[in-house]
Amino acid sequence: MTLPGTTSDAPDGLPAAQAGGPSVPGLSDPGLLRQAAWIGGVERPGKAWIEVRNPASGQVLGRVPDLGAEGALAAVAAAREALPAWRGRTAKERAVLLRGWFERVMTARSDLARLLTAEQGKPLAEAEGEIAYAAAFIEWFAEEARRAYGDVIPGHQADKRLLVLKQAVGVVAAVTPWNFPAAMVTRKVAPALAAGCTVVLKPSELTPFTALALARLGAEAGLPAGVFNVVTGAPEPIGEVLTGSPDVAKFTFTGSTAVGKRLAAACMGTVKRVSLELGGNAPFIVFDDADLEAAVDGVMASKFRNTGQTCVCANRIYVQSGIYEAFASAIAARAAALRPGDGLAGPTDQGPLINAAALAKVERHVADALEGGARVLTGARRLPGEGLFYAPTVLADVPSGALINREETFGPVAGLVRFTSEAEVLALANASRAGLAAYVFTRDGARTWRMSEGLETGMVGVNTGLISTEVAPFGGVKESGLGREGSRYGLEEYLETKMVCLSV
Repeated sequence: MTLPGTTSDAPDGLPAAQAGGPSVPGLSDPGLLRQAAWIGGVERPGKAWIEVRNPASGQVLGRVPDLGAEGALAAVAAAREALPAWRGRTAKERAVLLRGWFERVMTARSDLARLLTAEQGKPLAEAEGEIAYAAAFIEWFAEEARRAYGDVIPGHQADKRLLVLKQAVGVVAAVTPWNFPAAMVTRKVAPALAAGCTVVLKPSELTPFTALALARLGAEAGLPAGVFNVVTGAPEPIGEVLTGSPDVAKFTFTGSTAVGKRLAAACMGTVKRVSLELGGNAPFIVFDDADLEAAVDGVMASKFRNTGQTCVCANRIYVQSGIYEAFASAIAARAAALRPGDGLAGPTDQGPLINAAALAKVERHVADALEGGARVLTGARRLPGEGLFYAPTVLADVPSGALINREETFGPVAGLVRFTSEAEVLALANASRAGLAAYVFTRDGARTWRMSEGLETGMVGVNTGLISTEVAPFGGVKESGLGREGSRYGLEEYLETKMVCLSV
């Protein structure tokens, strides 16, 4: 089985696979990626189809079936049927199968990265990094599967023994976004499988191919039929089934805050366990005593990675007065040197926005900031051509009340706001209903503690713009979500705590 389009007529420049090299299973239609859903260990085609476009060119990359409620019900039924046997396996048995899945993903990482870049648009180097990151979650939770420890509590009476068991929640429904088509899948599916749950995944209709390839690699590794199902199609009818079905015990979602609220409310009809990773509005704070070079490196990594389309992306950039001008000049020079382009056509530093709506939002935010008195240091324009490219942009003197500071821009725009005191910037940073991530650059040890403790976010990066790792908990506070992903805390999200009182 080979990656589709790996012939000379590959769509949108999808490069040919090397002879004898690793391949992504299950994708075999040259010239067009035509992929069935994956339910109960078999392909499930549809009567209706959804086109998937390459955002770098606008051309149709392929299509997936629009299965609707019927497909979602079939996927839930398959997961429910597979649950008893999968939950009954030993933790070691599950760990061995997850380890095999990890190895297959790493073997196919080059093909997976090309596929990811074709449907999502990020530079190929970033896509390769994401595949390795995605695989790391599988590896980590393969190891954590054997550490779902219970407990023994001293009895409250002489003839009583109190036991605490950790058991799989049951069938898990997972809905993942388009900005990380591989990592957001494995960050949810790997811990669920490790805990003994079965999964129904609804990937974004904008980027479904990577998720389907991951499912097939899991099947090759020996994951039993029905343990990991992927249903494709328009989100509304599928979402109604996943949130409403009494056979789904746990619902996990990554996406916008507004959609997350609606989905969580729908889950309460059957009182499901819910975990949500929602929108961010990350403050990035640079104090006068910061290492200027490190701060510029940090904001470039946080702001412009994945074209600014990350939930932990630096969104509100606060710079203290004493370092403001030097920082603004340095970041403008670095941003102007970035190379936007199609990640499959050659070396690039920035890809396109995901769709026309995303591009329009970036343009609206920039226009609003300029109307409020902001100055353009570089960029602030759409790039010519077929793709959805916007120039890497730096704006100075952005009003604190501008849209770019009140909403998540999700684009390659850095808006700088000047501040004078620690108390002032802490108040500005916390004046948001979002609370996912924050960044602080300072060489003052005491200030590091004050800011880390005072910022109302689930994660804080100190003197770094890169905070995500499989070994640490990822998640937010306030309206940025519920629960944590990654680390040992991520496994707990898929385990029920059961007390057994034993009379002896």
